[in-house]
Amino acid sequence: MTAFEPQSIRSYSQEDVQQILHLAIARQADDKDREFSYEQLLEIAAELEISPDSLKLAERDWLVQQGQVQQRKAFDTYRKRRFQKRLGNYAIVNGFLILVNLITGGGISWSLYILVFCGLPVGLDIWNTFQIKGEEYEMAFQRWNRKHQIKKSISTVLNKWFKALQA
Repeated sequence: MTAFEPQSIRSYSQEDVQQILHLAIARQADDKDREFSYEQLLEIAAELEISPDSLKLAERDWLVQQGQVQQRKAFDTYRKRRFQKRLGNYAIVNGFLILVNLITGGGISWSLYILVFCGLPVGLDIWNTFQIKGEEYEMAFQRWNRKHQIKKSISTVLNKWFKALQA
């Protein structure tokens, strides 16, 4: 399609329309902090002939997606903190062993072997922590999410139980 075609001949697929509107909204909203009210969202949907029911379903799906994004961010933060703790432990233990080796032997001999041998699991931990795609990541996320949900459920039940006891 060229830019010189008459407007009546132009036609777009649904995906093309979504992309064009997405770009137009992005250009119009120069201020990233600008927010739209729900009424404005309803008006935009009405102009695009989107039913309020479809809009509500889309909003619900969007909220679910945002919740999943937040959970993944929390999981990634958890993994990075766990890695930092392990790296700190590795540095402290190996620093101590190197210091002991320097004091007792006057150089670094046997502690270097321990440093390298213990460095292999740290290297694998780096790989596993910062790899955020793939089947292993998904399995780890699902395990973490289940544990997180179980803790949340237990906490909710205990809070209700304690409130019932206090009343």
